[in-house]
Amino acid sequence: MSEGGVPVVSEAHNVVTYQVPSKYYEKHPAQPHLTLEEYKVQYRESIEDPDKFWGEKARELLHWDIPFQTVRNGSFEHGDISWFLEGRLNACYNCVDRHAFKDPGRPAIIYEADEPSEGRVITYGELLREVCKLAFVLRQMGVRKGDTVAIYMPMIPEALVAFLAIVRIGAVHSVVFAGFSAESLRDRVLDARSKVVITTDEGKRGGKVIGTKRIVDDALKQCPEVKNVLVYRRTGSEVPWTQGRDYWWHEEVNKYPGYCAPTLMDSEDPLFLLYTSGSTGKPKGVMHTTAGYLLGAAMTGKYTFDLHPGDKMGTAGDIGWITGHTYVVYAPLLLGVSTLVFEGTPAYPDFSRYWDIIEKHGITQFYVAPTALRLLKRAGDHHINKQMKTLRVLGSVGEPIAEDVWKWYHEKVGREKCHVVDTYWQTETGSHAIAPMAGVTPTKPGSATLPFFGIEPAIIDPISGDELHGNDVEGVLAIKKPWPSMARTVWASHQRFMEAYLNDYKGYYFTGDGAGRDHEGYYWIRGRVDDVVNVSGHRLSTAEIEAALIHHEAVAEAAVVGVADELTGQTVNAFVSLKDDFENSSEMRKSLTLQVRKSIGPFAAPKAVYVVNDLPKTRSGKIMRRILRKILSGEEDQLGDTSTLSDPSVVDAIIKTVHETSGSK
Repeated sequence: MSEGGVPVVSEAHNVVTYQVPSKYYEKHPAQPHLTLEEYKVQYRESIEDPDKFWGEKARELLHWDIPFQTVRNGSFEHGDISWFLEGRLNACYNCVDRHAFKDPGRPAIIYEADEPSEGRVITYGELLREVCKLAFVLRQMGVRKGDTVAIYMPMIPEALVAFLAIVRIGAVHSVVFAGFSAESLRDRVLDARSKVVITTDEGKRGGKVIGTKRIVDDALKQCPEVKNVLVYRRTGSEVPWTQGRDYWWHEEVNKYPGYCAPTLMDSEDPLFLLYTSGSTGKPKGVMHTTAGYLLGAAMTGKYTFDLHPGDKMGTAGDIGWITGHTYVVYAPLLLGVSTLVFEGTPAYPDFSRYWDIIEKHGITQFYVAPTALRLLKRAGDHHINKQMKTLRVLGSVGEPIAEDVWKWYHEKVGREKCHVVDTYWQTETGSHAIAPMAGVTPTKPGSATLPFFGIEPAIIDPISGDELHGNDVEGVLAIKKPWPSMARTVWASHQRFMEAYLNDYKGYYFTGDGAGRDHEGYYWIRGRVDDVVNVSGHRLSTAEIEAALIHHEAVAEAAVVGVADELTGQTVNAFVSLKDDFENSSEMRKSLTLQVRKSIGPFAAPKAVYVVNDLPKTRSGKIMRRILRKILSGEEDQLGDTSTLSDPSVVDAIIKTVHETSGSK
């Protein structure tokens, strides 16, 4: 069973298990950090004696200016979780200074620009100087400890410099994905009360130019608290300018020297806010704190990805999402390895771009969403024309990966020599919750495998609320005990945090996902059980999209559902009823799609808009999205008892509309 990547079929359950490929060890600079037996022993300790386990790991992986005295405090019940109390440290020092002092010439950032001929490498020594200069600029702009600073930037090294400069001076970064609309940016800037916004003149992606500064200007028309906008010159194009508010990055950083001391932070001081789609339609600012989050990033980088000195981590995720925060920025830099910052897309200038990058830079770990893999699989294997001999680990993130895509990734990209790690986690978990450990865990295509240290999963019966013990069980996924990297609150709305994660099943953290635990204790994530659509690995709240549609003058009611899609995982589909004065037409449907693009961003735009007279509702007025999902999935014979609806005839009318609209496309 030790032969390289040879599958072994369990006859009883017909599930294919892959051992770690034997060729994996031949590529290895040393050996994996653990064996499977050592993982089991340490996992047990992390659950049974978390104070000892996490105390030792925190001292080993982080630099503390003032040591912590208490490993953990608080509970899910009270929502007062805290870790490493009395300890003080600085995130930027842990990511940059300690490596720059030891080895200033070590590559920190490998920048692969949108155009393959551009790009550069930034060493830890250079990174420290750039970060310190920007830290001076932010201080000069009046940014103080605890203030929030918004980042709206493309994938360029200066985005990472911004992250690190903000946390160096004890401020809190709030990164907004540079594909979000002006309205979405405005809402997040207002909620976080950001005083400064850092952006670029423009961005470049897939050969196209994105007007980042123009979008920021639109957003800030309604953000009076923003005093300054710092603009990095990416393309050199002329952009609108507000004198006294807007400043050029290059002019400001040249005023200051290349070192300033980091600010000491309490372990529980906020590190960053990251906004996720909220179920009320109002985005929620998930808040992570300093020490626990950093430890989760370092631990999962070390063990899930088997990172070793000299490795080059290639995460193809944007800094606007949690994947970019944890595995482009914090995990690789905490461990002192090189991290890839890729500005472009997998299809530009052609479908071999990822493989060219891996070959060119000698990437050792590659981490990407199944959406991109589906796109590349469909494009054809002839694009994989590189040897990619340095590759050891192939990661997957954002949604469950289908078995055929997993096998393609393993066989065609990894040539059966790499270990595939399918990782399950969330913005709120901060770092991997259930994932294989590279070089350690036998894997099953489509399974996230086994829990990470400190994560004790529970499968709960959603009807009774009881935990289901033993194996071969299905239900909703919860976690039994707090872990260091979990989010602490929703910014300025702790009650919302409690309601979203801790009140549904008392004493548990509720993930919002359905899951199964198989006969060997492996976990299989089934997807969202709440009203969230997962498009290309990005979670979008149906309520947020519905709110955007209702802002359209013609819309009386809206319901949005996700439907399975071969390429993107799910697509957004909208059902709307119009006000009496408006009529259904193709122009109207286009106008509704544009409304979502403008309000949230192009990635949230509905694939189809169905105009209906009424929506299926219970007698209490709750819209039954489940019925809409089943109609779109062709499961009209499985709608269940519709007699409980306030008007059952609505269902037949919607089925007719869907057939007519689909037929007219």
